[in-house]
Amino acid sequence: MATRRSGCAPTQTSRGNSCKNIFNKIRQGQITGVGLTRGSQIPVALLEERDKRAQWQGIPALLRRLHESSHPNSDLSKIDSMVMELSSLLSMEAMSFVTEERKTPQESVSPNTYTFDLFGGVDLFVEILMRPTLTVQGDLPILSDDLIKDCLSGLYNCCICTEGVTKRLAAREDFVMFLFTLMSNKKVFLPTATLIEDILSVRKEIIQLDKIPNLASLVQSFNQQQLANFCRILSVTISEPDVGVDDKHTLLARSTQLKTSTCTSRSESNQVALLNIPGFIERLCKLATRKVTEAAGASARLELEDWHSWLDNALVLDALMQLAIEEAEQSSTESSDESSLSSSPLRHRLPQSMKIVHEIMYKVEVLYVLCVLLMGRQRNQVHRMLAEFKLIPGLNNLFDKLIWRKQPSGHVLHRQNQNCDCSPEISFKIQFLRLLQSFSDHHENKYLLLSGQELNELSDIYLTANIFEMEALNNTDRNLVCDGKKGLLTRLISVMKKEPIDSSFRFWQARAVESFLRGTPSYADQVFLLRRGLLEHILYCIIDSGCKSHDVLQSYFDLLGELMKFNIDAFKRFNKYVNTEEKFQMFLTQINSSLVDSNMLVRCIVLSLDRFESQTNDLKVAEVFSECRLLSYIAQVENRLFFLYRLISIINVQSLTQENVSCLNTSLVVLMLARRRGKLPFYLSALREKEYAEKYPGCLLNNFHNLLRFWQHHYLNKDSTCLENSSCIPFTYWKETVSVLLGSGRSSQCAIATYIDEAYRDLDRDFMEL
Repeated sequence: MATRRSGCAPTQTSRGNSCKNIFNKIRQGQITGVGLTRGSQIPVALLEERDKRAQWQGIPALLRRLHESSHPNSDLSKIDSMVMELSSLLSMEAMSFVTEERKTPQESVSPNTYTFDLFGGVDLFVEILMRPTLTVQGDLPILSDDLIKDCLSGLYNCCICTEGVTKRLAAREDFVMFLFTLMSNKKVFLPTATLIEDILSVRKEIIQLDKIPNLASLVQSFNQQQLANFCRILSVTISEPDVGVDDKHTLLARSTQLKTSTCTSRSESNQVALLNIPGFIERLCKLATRKVTEAAGASARLELEDWHSWLDNALVLDALMQLAIEEAEQSSTESSDESSLSSSPLRHRLPQSMKIVHEIMYKVEVLYVLCVLLMGRQRNQVHRMLAEFKLIPGLNNLFDKLIWRKQPSGHVLHRQNQNCDCSPEISFKIQFLRLLQSFSDHHENKYLLLSGQELNELSDIYLTANIFEMEALNNTDRNLVCDGKKGLLTRLISVMKKEPIDSSFRFWQARAVESFLRGTPSYADQVFLLRRGLLEHILYCIIDSGCKSHDVLQSYFDLLGELMKFNIDAFKRFNKYVNTEEKFQMFLTQINSSLVDSNMLVRCIVLSLDRFESQTNDLKVAEVFSECRLLSYIAQVENRLFFLYRLISIINVQSLTQENVSCLNTSLVVLMLARRRGKLPFYLSALREKEYAEKYPGCLLNNFHNLLRFWQHHYLNKDSTCLENSSCIPFTYWKETVSVLLGSGRSSQCAIATYIDEAYRDLDRDFMEL
């Protein structure tokens, strides 16, 4: 007996090899199309015998039975139990995979999802789901909601656990489009949306929304919760793929890409498709500004340090999903208001803080979509809609209770560019700030961020200064501005002052406030912010706070530049705060530590100096001019030359990006002002002398020549309004100055070529060869 057992019982190694042999044969057949291509081709007896040894959980045999029972003319109602059993096996493994620190499938022996996929389960589930679309004659097969949900769940779990499944599904355009049609069924909406999101995240090409059957009616059929979930899908379809940190993000690479691509991008086409859906933007505004019902006496504070354990807990995820389903079932009409939501039994069982997480996660997606649309080509149309549907007043009403509630103690601050998973509340704050930045950037609707009382204050500032009120302020519809005494801008400045010094929120807060000031400098806008102590707070952060974050410092340099530009009151306040040589030297040290970060401030000071020098008959200007350390420092030619030399040295054509191209424009500002005063030859000669002193003759000027050639190419068909408005220098003068500097005549004293010796001249090389 013992001998017989030893002869027929294979070792663990041989069992593993037998299993692998079958796996390998099927996988090889799938690749070559020859031999075994799916498990249903393997004899039942062999499957059952191997199953016991390989611990396949009966998956191959179940798939064989399912394949035989789901042929085109079969009754699909009879396969529910088999699909449910398979889906349950896959769900158990997926839950384990997610909760056990995302263990890779290769670490397990023959995982269920891998076995399921290898024996044709993924393709079979897709085939079953699409059966109604593939039936040409006779009655269409009817799939129960439970059957659809089990198929979707199985496919999603395979995407999570088995490498390559998601990409294969993403490559099937017909299946992706079919999934969108399933979203019209409210009972399967959530698993469908989850699978679509996973699939679209790995697609190389953005899907075309206008190819989705009946897109407008589909979106209009969604209740508010479904629309918010749909925004997660939309976020992938309306924004360009992230190019990462490689060379593709340089201006030279983008310029080359634009040459080869003349048609409208899919993301832009998708934005237009969404804007053409009646009521779409209005509903997003309602979602973004919807209040959260708060239980009487319950703490509304979200404990951020616990959010990871909440969202990683499968039971909580299931509870949230069930909540969404219950809400969907209750919302037979558009009424997703507070009363209908609060009647949900499950909603009462969830902790108050989880209800807030639930709402915040919705709002993050909605704000992202609105933000992208605001930055697109249809920006003005979007602006009109957001103003009409009172997005800004609605967000202002949410600011204290939801958007910027008191943060819990002990929270580890998330910093800009730090690799970590943002909590929903942190993501919500950042997305809110990005939206404000996009909303007010170079647009007259920025005054909607103020209250009626604050608009009156601006008008009084103009009146007191005897300056004509800006047309944008005069045209602001006061029915659309923020309610109460404080608008969003004032509230934002208040929380910014209280923020921990190295918090990443400071970066986004400063960007949002700066965007309010961008464009043609407005004296009243600057004074409005000066009155709220903004300049002193920024100087404290730069000089006295010990802030080390480059991102935060850059945002404050940019904001300070916009706040001080051409404003003599701001320079007076600066001099009052920076009242010692020690403070001033610390300020210069911060500027020089990273000129890429601070060059916009340098540009502001140079432009302001040029204007003040022409206004010395004004006693106020003359007084500040004579006392201000900063103006005196920049007034010295050697200091302007120092900045000019460094600005040209730290960039070249190959390294130009949207972040550092401002260095090139700042160097141009210095030379344009020198040209106005007839001193351009002096500056070019000084640069030549600096080259020789550094023992690199021709290096700097050749580089600058190439940069200006690229500048001409870059701004050939580009909107120049921003450059012109921010500098108050006509763009024609920008172009003239560049043409003069690029002049080829050796006799021209204003041409760069004149100052490069023949032996070192290298002016005509193609950009791509640099």
